[in-house]
Amino acid sequence: MMPNLTALASLLILAVYVWTIGLVGNARRRFGIEAPACTGQPEFERIFRVQMNMLEWLPLVLPAMWLAAVYVSDVFASALGLVFVGGRITYILAYRQSAEKRTAGFLVQAGAVFLLWIGALVGILRVIVAH
Repeated sequence: MMPNLTALASLLILAVYVWTIGLVGNARRRFGIEAPACTGQPEFERIFRVQMNMLEWLPLVLPAMWLAAVYVSDVFASALGLVFVGGRITYILAYRQSAEKRTAGFLVQAGAVFLLWIGALVGILRVIVAH
């Protein structure tokens, strides 16, 4: 059986990343910051960090989610993928206002990835032990 819900959650995660790319592009125009510059105005720097932080988390969340889908369940993996998305959106909206406000969203998304990783690990070990 194909993990269709995990596939949809993956596309949603990537859509959030594409959104952050657009936020940076808009901020570059608004603040007159030419590429490759990454500094210059605190609001731009926070928006840039939102995109970079999302990029940093992609190689953590996507493999963990797919492994959890295969070794635990599609519903488990995709549900935590949606929790990750909710945490990322909370993080993005808060961090754009102030760096100090980003913690709650960060903790939600990090917790989702941790649970995906633990779920995948337990599922893999269960299969190994069963053989």
